[in-house]
Amino acid sequence: MTARAPARGYAWTLLALLVLAQICYPLTGGVTRARLTVATVVLGYLLSVGHALVTRGPRAATALVAVATGGGFAIEALGVATGFPFGSYDYSGQLGPKLAGVPLIIPLAWTWMAWPAWLAATRLTGGSSGRWRWPGRIALATVGLAAWDLFLDPQMVAEGHWVWRDATPALPGLPGIPVSNYLGWLLFAVLMMTALRPLAGPSVATTGTGDQPMYALYLWTYGSSVLAHAVFLDLPASAVWGAAGMAVVAVPLAVTLLRARRTRDRATGSPRSPVDVVA
Repeated sequence: MTARAPARGYAWTLLALLVLAQICYPLTGGVTRARLTVATVVLGYLLSVGHALVTRGPRAATALVAVATGGGFAIEALGVATGFPFGSYDYSGQLGPKLAGVPLIIPLAWTWMAWPAWLAATRLTGGSSGRWRWPGRIALATVGLAAWDLFLDPQMVAEGHWVWRDATPALPGLPGIPVSNYLGWLLFAVLMMTALRPLAGPSVATTGTGDQPMYALYLWTYGSSVLAHAVFLDLPASAVWGAAGMAVVAVPLAVTLLRARRTRDRATGSPRSPVDVVA
């Protein structure tokens, strides 16, 4: 799928702004950092939904919003009210206005990363046989999204944005977050990814050159999160857990993009620059 120049410019511009906001994050603190968190989520949301709209059309964008934003709000409201499926937890008031106890930016965050996780999984399973393509795609997209929480929750809990009433049992090195939270992410992610394809239509079943900003977003999220947690945020355990979890999708994606670039370079006889890997 080839994106028009304005569409590519929109996605790359928003990605650049998001990267800038995330670079500034460890350099700030307090209210400024909380506001920067909100701004980053909004940028990510506009990037993913806007990309779905300009590359796949209104049906795909509407399906993404319905499944990820609407579904994300519903599952979070259920979680806050009942403790299922994430465990019993409360949000602070640091992330803006709430509805049913859920900050309105939270379902936007689900949407922000759901779309690049889906596209990465679609790219990786594009050549698989028909029998295993859909189960494999759903499984990879589920892991690609849920593994992000191995970075997200430790970071947000450390900032005091939410807290669990009972955080046991927890993963080694990640106190304050119960294992049930990660299982809840897996449960909702698999439901979301299973519903996305039939609702969005056939346009989301393939990938193309217009999806390069989303691959870049996924790989940036992976690499920058490892670096930030290990070096800037003093969260070495989540750096290790997140690096291992997201690597299931991020590493094969990076290898696939590198191989595709080298193949094109050999075919055209043009030199390859490292910055052109996802270009």
